[in-house]
Amino acid sequence: MNSTRAKIIVRGAVQGVGFRPFVYCLARDLGLSGGVRNTGQGVEIEIEGSRTDLDEFLNRLQIDKPLRSSIESVDCSFLESTGQTGFAIQPSDPAGSKTTLVMPDLATCEDCVSEIFQPSNRRFFYPFTNCAHCGPRFSIIERLPYDRAHTSMKKFQMCRKCAEEYRNPQDRRFHAEPNACSECGPHLTLCSPEGQPLALKQQALVQAVEALRDGQIIALKNLGGFQLLTDARNQEAVQRLRFRKRRMEKPFALLYPSLESIHLDCVVSDKEEALLRSPQAPIVLLKRRVIAEGQTSISPAVAPRNPWLGVMLPSTPLHWLLSRQFQRPLVATSGNISDEPICIDEEEAFERFRGVADLLLIHDRPILRHVDDSVVRVILGGEQVLRRARGYAPLPIYVTHPLSNVLAVGAHLKNSVALSLGNAVFVSQHIGDLENELAYAAFCQATADLPDLYEVEPELLVCDLHPDYLSTQYAGNLPVARHAVQHHWAHVASCMAENQIEAPVLGVAWDGTGLGPDGTIWGGEFLLTGPAGYERVAHLRAFRLPGGNAAIRQPRRAAIGLLLEFMSFEDLKQLRLPLLDGFSESELRLIHQMRAQRINAPVTSSAGRFFDAMAALIGLRQRTTFEGQAAMELEFSAKPGMSDVYPFQLLKNNPMVLDWEPMVLEILRELQDSTSIGVISAKLHHTLVEMIVAVAHKIGQPRIALTGGCFQSRLLTERTVLRLREEGFVPFWHRQVPPNDGGIALGQVMAATWDRRPEQLPVLSRARATETATIEGYPRTSHGPSKAKILTETPS
Repeated sequence: MNSTRAKIIVRGAVQGVGFRPFVYCLARDLGLSGGVRNTGQGVEIEIEGSRTDLDEFLNRLQIDKPLRSSIESVDCSFLESTGQTGFAIQPSDPAGSKTTLVMPDLATCEDCVSEIFQPSNRRFFYPFTNCAHCGPRFSIIERLPYDRAHTSMKKFQMCRKCAEEYRNPQDRRFHAEPNACSECGPHLTLCSPEGQPLALKQQALVQAVEALRDGQIIALKNLGGFQLLTDARNQEAVQRLRFRKRRMEKPFALLYPSLESIHLDCVVSDKEEALLRSPQAPIVLLKRRVIAEGQTSISPAVAPRNPWLGVMLPSTPLHWLLSRQFQRPLVATSGNISDEPICIDEEEAFERFRGVADLLLIHDRPILRHVDDSVVRVILGGEQVLRRARGYAPLPIYVTHPLSNVLAVGAHLKNSVALSLGNAVFVSQHIGDLENELAYAAFCQATADLPDLYEVEPELLVCDLHPDYLSTQYAGNLPVARHAVQHHWAHVASCMAENQIEAPVLGVAWDGTGLGPDGTIWGGEFLLTGPAGYERVAHLRAFRLPGGNAAIRQPRRAAIGLLLEFMSFEDLKQLRLPLLDGFSESELRLIHQMRAQRINAPVTSSAGRFFDAMAALIGLRQRTTFEGQAAMELEFSAKPGMSDVYPFQLLKNNPMVLDWEPMVLEILRELQDSTSIGVISAKLHHTLVEMIVAVAHKIGQPRIALTGGCFQSRLLTERTVLRLREEGFVPFWHRQVPPNDGGIALGQVMAATWDRRPEQLPVLSRARATETATIEGYPRTSHGPSKAKILTETPS
């Protein structure tokens, strides 16, 4: 029989997922000879046999591939046979460009979970159990290709039994790089806050569980960094954690021991259950289940005034052992103080958690890069990522055309960075807000990490237009060509990229803050994209923010700034509003003067600040302790089942302006009439949706991209998509990357690529009123809105 040799290059997620063992077993099953090895590009296979068997091999390579793998491409060339016999897994080849995919950390598989709870198994109660199908990847890899010698596991030499598993083609730990057991692998140590060892290995875990039962706070070194744990049903313990962590109201995530226990506290759909049990094992936002006495069984301090809980199942053997022993939900929040990145080093942890944690449960496997828990939800029938980290990063977003090597450094808040290689854009794990030295250091490490991992020299650095962002300043200090991208253009480009749509598109970018080319703070934007970039075709009416950043922390300031746009200071003082109660006469006068004299009172068209102002105006939230808090509470207060809207105006300037004044005047009248907050909130959200629909009709572009942090609102997003579809438009929204600033880096890469003239950005034209279109009420019918009343005026 004639023999043929094939050289096959497989690209994609094919390292760290058991792909080489799969190839080995498939080749042996078909009686083929040759070898397989990891390379910087993926997996390289040289294989010999009959052409019929080789065709069968290529077919099954795609069909029977490992569950966790994904194949991007298979390149095959047929060569002359060399008469090779046998088949082997060969040493990796580190030469050449690095284009293979680095796998994210994967949640513990069912087989490994079963082993750690079997007393007869040699991995019984071993918290670092893993196999070719699960365990650490991205958090432990130093460089490509993915081999044990290139990971933080290189310091642990496998014992005889582990080595036998590693070499056995029939074992699921065949070439599982982090393979270990209690004899040869990492181990646990329970320490006092001062670093004094108190217990080792299994006893360390047992004592940690006892401490949790006593209401203590444990700093746990998990897969991608530290977490802070405490009993979620112990109100005093949760409050103590809030005080120590300096996180007064922002919701905590919960770790549950089983799916059954989640069902006791939350309503869980089939899709949400699938996400909880997926290899990514993210935090999933679930609706609270209300029990007879009107409260869920966990502490009210876990998520104050929030009808949703962030819930996850165990993702590591250590999580499984702790939660099964504890048998109740645990708070499992990021191991940091407010605004800091999560801690990954135990020596640093003793310093950072002094006065925070009562005990520290640590291990001796080094974490090479911090990887926080991902946060997702189900919306509009599908998954949406709100924080992209463990289980998702650093897998790429694929785009339609090959790109040059561009490094984007993201925004200031919810930072992530991105690197483009070919038609793949690798988006880093969530880094966080660049508000302090520790956060900036984590950003610098992640920004250097992606190019180092793929051994790429970026040809272009892309940053935000805002010169004061630390990420922008970082880009300016490097000897590489730099391009600044306007914040909301990056948002729109991000949504377009992940949905693989090309211009023209009408982008609706609503968020809290982003510097516009005109020097004002944008955030309620409608951007029409084209081959030369974008045009700002409409925005929300702007208003001043007295105190600048202080107005972000105090929505009542934003409300006063908004009201003073259309009423006098004396009229303002006559209003009977809760937002005025906390101000003295002198404070109010100072705010008025600040705005009137334009001192620290920037102009903004921000939808996020408008939501804040409305929350303060109707008495919901005057001060905030975390970003988005006022808007969240406004959304949660909305009465369901309503469709009424307020009047508003669309001023046909250049660009058009959506004037909210008629709506706010109507809200003031309803407050005087004691209309419920739930009714006002619902009508307000529906009116903002109708504003989007009105602009869409004026522009006439059928494809609409919804992006920016405001579209984290379920009510706003779902209602907007529904209404746009009813009106014949095709809406797109984020799924794979967050709608918030966590998706900015992807958009920066794409916007820099699409900009025809990178050194120039569109400049806002001077507004010139030509017509006023008043749209009143929009009463609903089964066929959409009734005919709007249009009033044409001559500008004064």
